[in-house]
Amino acid sequence: MTDEPIANSNAPAASTTSADSTIPAEWATPRRVADAYVKALAYLDPLTAVYLGLNPEDTRLPDLSPAGLEAVADLARRTLAELDEAEKAMVEKAAAGDAPGIDAVAERRCARLLRERLTAELAVHDAGEGLRTVRNLGSPLHEVRDVFTLVPTATDDDWARIARRLERVPQALDGYRATLAEGIRQGLLSGPQQVTTVIGQLGEWLGTESGNGWFADFAAGGPQSLRPELDRAAASATAALADLRDWLRDVYAPAAADTPDTVGRERYARLVRYWNGADVDLDEAYHWAWGEFRRLEAEMRAEAGRVRPGADPSEAMRYLEEEGPAIHGAEAARSHLQDLMEQAMRDLQGTHFDLAEPVRRVESMIAPPGSAAAPYYTAPSLDFSRPGRTWLPVRSHDRYPLWDLVSTWYHEGVPGHHLQLAQWNYVAGSLSTYQVSLGSVSANVEGWALYAERLMDELGYLTDPGARLGYLNAQMMRALRVIVDIGMHCRLDFPADSPYLPGGLMTPRAAREFFGQYCGLASEVLDSELVRYLGLPGQAIGYKLGERAWLAGREAARRARGDAFDLKAWHMAALSQGSLGLDDLVEELSRL
Repeated sequence: MTDEPIANSNAPAASTTSADSTIPAEWATPRRVADAYVKALAYLDPLTAVYLGLNPEDTRLPDLSPAGLEAVADLARRTLAELDEAEKAMVEKAAAGDAPGIDAVAERRCARLLRERLTAELAVHDAGEGLRTVRNLGSPLHEVRDVFTLVPTATDDDWARIARRLERVPQALDGYRATLAEGIRQGLLSGPQQVTTVIGQLGEWLGTESGNGWFADFAAGGPQSLRPELDRAAASATAALADLRDWLRDVYAPAAADTPDTVGRERYARLVRYWNGADVDLDEAYHWAWGEFRRLEAEMRAEAGRVRPGADPSEAMRYLEEEGPAIHGAEAARSHLQDLMEQAMRDLQGTHFDLAEPVRRVESMIAPPGSAAAPYYTAPSLDFSRPGRTWLPVRSHDRYPLWDLVSTWYHEGVPGHHLQLAQWNYVAGSLSTYQVSLGSVSANVEGWALYAERLMDELGYLTDPGARLGYLNAQMMRALRVIVDIGMHCRLDFPADSPYLPGGLMTPRAAREFFGQYCGLASEVLDSELVRYLGLPGQAIGYKLGERAWLAGREAARRARGDAFDLKAWHMAALSQGSLGLDDLVEELSRL
């Protein structure tokens, strides 16, 4: 869910840090070390540059081979060494009274984030996780394709750059395959469900309605003057996708056949730190989530009766899915969701948020074929030339029930992901580019988005029984994510008082059945969700644990300020502090 300055003169440039203006240029402060890292990584990984809106003339794709992964890791190690020196120099200058213009709090916060993030990333790299990145979303394979949905397409020059980048797809996929082959050699493979799912996704990318493949369909939008170059490059990219699909089917899948789909407690704890910025007490979180499950089940039963008297939640959600209010056609649904976000923006601006003009622009989009079944968000570029966007996956039956879309778009768009990530970009000049982009912690971001859903319920936007049941179902889904993600990967038992399989082992099959009984997801979405949890261990728990941190921080700030507590001011301060891991989030929010 992310990316990321400006046509508007009020927004600070991402490449400058206004707080540094009085600091001698030769001083390497933590924020300068962090921003130097962003620039260096944007060169090593051109996809990062696209996401951030940097280096627009660069048409390369990243080196996805083992050597490319090691180059990124080496950059992280050098940056940590530079950070050590910068912090040491700051302490010495402060002790000597020779630190003009340094904001010690801002430097400390940036240094903690940079150190925690790079240390967590290196732990994952050194354990060989990069050698088995076959999963149903967010893999290097997906990023190579998705980058073409983010690049500019307005001019012939834009399309000429696209053609040159398309020509490099085969080389990028060769590097990715070399990395997976090294994973086979070392016995570090993804589970069979991930492999099967990705092979199926590649089949969709290759077999679009036109029959020419996703890259050819995308290139068809280019100008006639570049038709030969675009068609040739798209055909080459499509052939490379087909070769990778066949290799995954014929070589990788047999090698991965006996690999467990779950990862075990040791790997899981390492990945939890990566996604959450915290060493989570997994047993405490597991038991807490069961308490949330019981609370939400009771609320859902009450709301289901308002939807359909006498119905239980499953019956009420099935009714809403099949017979409730709906929109027919993806384009009509996209337009409706655009209106929903714009209305929320108008209502909340000036009352609960104080947003600059660039932040108030957001677009609703239709997701490309072969995407995951769940909606998602991509943040604006650092200069806001590319706006923040929500993405609606196309449904096979082309009917879009409204009961669960409202809360989802408060999460993905406004006031959820869009307000946080776009505001981060807007304040980049007073923080550091790193804090508002690459330093993003998934649990912070997803926790805010889930908090945003709850905020809209608190403000009375979810009084319709169907929409409120959709909101409660979304809350239940996030509680179930904590339960099944920790339970499956750490191989825990269902509690003795569980309504499903009491005392039994939380296997992926049991987790899917349990999840399906208590969350109203369509079967295709449920399957996609389960494969996602198996492919991204530790990521899914951050929604609910992140929301818990945001609520705890708000409550602590409210208690500290009493009658002087201003929710709008708190929201803007909270959204303007940049990224934090869960280890630091509650403490920092409490001070606002």
